[in-house]
Amino acid sequence: MTLLAAEHVTVSRGGRAILRDVSLQAHAGEFVAVLGPNGAGKSTLLSVLAGLLKPDSGQVMLDAKRLSQLSALQLARRRAYLPQNPRLEWPLSVGRLVALGLTPRLPATGGLPEGFEPAISRALERCDLATRRDQVATTLSGGEFARAMLARAIVNEPQILIVDEPITGLDPAHAMDCMQLLKDFARGNTLVIAAVHDLTLAARYAHRMIVVVDGAVAGDTDSLTEELIHRAFGVRALTVGAGESRSFTLLSTREKSSL
Repeated sequence: MTLLAAEHVTVSRGGRAILRDVSLQAHAGEFVAVLGPNGAGKSTLLSVLAGLLKPDSGQVMLDAKRLSQLSALQLARRRAYLPQNPRLEWPLSVGRLVALGLTPRLPATGGLPEGFEPAISRALERCDLATRRDQVATTLSGGEFARAMLARAIVNEPQILIVDEPITGLDPAHAMDCMQLLKDFARGNTLVIAAVHDLTLAARYAHRMIVVVDGAVAGDTDSLTEELIHRAFGVRALTVGAGESRSFTLLSTREKSSL
């Protein structure tokens, strides 16, 4: 079973600690939401877990090996990573853009083998982009482009899927669809780790929530509490409902002082 573990990870930039002694474990079949205020270190943590950024101290283990011991190709075959605010400079079709996610499995020369077409069609369908397959990706709306990049990340059906703010710019229906898709991938024994700002969607869809504050893990829980939200974000939260119907009403810092 896939196990990704960070062990006492520290990352510093310009004399400031971006991550401070972070340790965590995540297993196949989990959907882990990473929460925290802007600048908390969420994106840096995801980059380290994806093997794209080497920590100043500590290490990340994938099963029994350090990520640094794996070649770029070995890692790419097991892990897909979707950064925050991805960009595309070339006028590729949406279908061709999604096909780029298959690069670790493609032959060194020649065109796209026909055997990969079902995977591309499936990824497009999952992200509600089947009718956009032949459209130039640079002409998509912001939300459509975000879904196209997610389709590129999932097309190879990786063992580990790490995505940074995948629902930013999505309308409510597609945001919920995206979170459900990530949860479905976890149910298929994929390890899914996603940085998310929407507390309600994180609480409804993720199995675990890791809360990062000032570069350190402030909470690792399967149920957000009003106290943890207040500690992380400095706002008072009111919980409404329970289970999958649970949501949070956030009050401003000015209002919280009168409660």
